[in-house]
Formats: sequence, structure tokens, C-alpha cells
Amino acid sequence: MVSPVTILDGPTGSELTLRGAPTRERGWSANAITRAPDLLRDVHAAYAAAGATVHTACTFRAQPRLFPEQFRGLVRTAVQLARQGAQGARVAGSLAPVGDCYAPDESPPPDVARRLHGEMAGALADAGVDLILCETFPCVSEAEIAVEAAASTGLPVWVALTAGPSADLLTAAAMAEGARRCVDRGAGAALVCCVGASLTLPYVEALASVGVPFGAYANAGAAPGDAYGADDAEAVARYLEHAYTWVAAGATLVGGCCGTRPAHVRALAAAFR
Repeated sequence: MVSPVTILDGPTGSELTLRGAPTRERGWSANAITRAPDLLRDVHAAYAAAGATVHTACTFRAQPRLFPEQFRGLVRTAVQLARQGAQGARVAGSLAPVGDCYAPDESPPPDVARRLHGEMAGALADAGVDLILCETFPCVSEAEIAVEAAASTGLPVWVALTAGPSADLLTAAAMAEGARRCVDRGAGAALVCCVGASLTLPYVEALASVGVPFGAYANAGAAPGDAYGADDAEAVARYLEHAYTWVAAGATLVGGCCGTRPAHVRALAAAFR
């Protein structure tokens, strides 16, 4: 029997940028939480209307390293806005790397990572998320620490590892091994994210061996033929072609990452839900 596919939302950060939100400053998408809350709520609502059933709150950069005094309030507001826009769907809290998600060498020492991820996981739990998504980690050891912190809250935990837009930060085998280590520490699902859509299939196929539900949410624009930020029929159809291969490989969690838009999610929902 084929398992049903859960439709994830698309990106908030790149979508906010495309809609004119203040994301160019320190803190990136977190600036929209207080400076463009209506726009952020509208982004969540657009993904809900498209058919997403799991929405990720805009907490990717609303973290203690960047906002040591404000992060708890930012997290709380971001989750509220996601709830309002998601129209009853599940809300995941984004728990991201401490450093840049494409620079594994920026991962902090374990004691620092443990403290910061613990604070963020606690804030997400206090804000009332349904699950914690430890996402866009290129450094497996930091992902393990984040998963442990998230699992300590008692909430369901998913982990999403990245090989970077051009798939040059992790091999498929290394990602699968990293996902297994994260599962051992409490992750209940494993995904590949933030890799160009045309480069994602080998990672999905590798995750099939991990033993938990798995899936993908990929970038548009990182490889030839993937149109970043385009929502015309051709760009959406191209992304959907890639998604069909992920589902054929057994993926049951599918959405969009940087440069995909609500139109992509709508196509996924029509095809798989």
C-alpha cells in the first residue's frame, strides 16, 4: 500500500523577499516578524490556500545568537502569525544552524551549540508549535545537537539536512548516515532540503534506507533549468517532474524551499494529496 504524501509549505524567506519585505538586513527573514507581520501572515495564508498541511513558522533566523534579548518574543509572534495564516494546519518551528547554513565550518563548538539550540528549542515549545523542524544543517554533528535539544521538549522532531544549492557540501551517503545519527537522537523523520531540485533525487534515494518517513523540499534556481522565483506554468511543471521522482522513491513529505512559490505547492497538492 502506498503511503499518503504530506504536503509541506514553501519558503517564507525567499517569498518575503520577492514580495518586498525587509529581508536584506541582519536577521534576514526574522525582520518581517515585527516589520511586516501582515505580509508574513499573507505568505502563510497563500500556502494554506495552495494545499499545504504543515507550515513552518518564520523562526529560521529569530534565534538567540542574533537577537539575544528579543528572540523569545520573535518566536512567539512568528508562531502566532503562522497559526493565523495556516488555517488549522500543523505548525512546525524552524530550528536552524547557528552559523550560515551553507558554511559548515561556521558551526560553533559543541557547548555553544548545545546552549543556543537548547534555548531555541525551549522557546519554540513555549510558543506552542506542533513539531520542531531542525532544518538546513550541512554539519551533521551540529544537527545531532539540535535534534537532541528539540527532542528534550517532548515534541515530535524532524531533521532536514542540506548539501547546499549545488549539492557540494554532503554526499548522498554522508547525508543518509547523518540522518541515521539524528534518528538515534530523536528525529522521527528525515528530509533533504535547500538543494537544487534537479540535484535532489540521489539524496532522497539515500534517505530511503534510514528507516523513518522521509522526503524533500528543494530549491528552484540552483541548477540549469530551475527557475528561481518563477511561478509560471513551465517552472512549476519542471519542479513537479522532480517531485514525482522523489515520491516514486518513497518520499512521503514533500514541499518547496528557496525560490519555489505557492504555485509550486498547489501543484504538489493537486498531484499527491
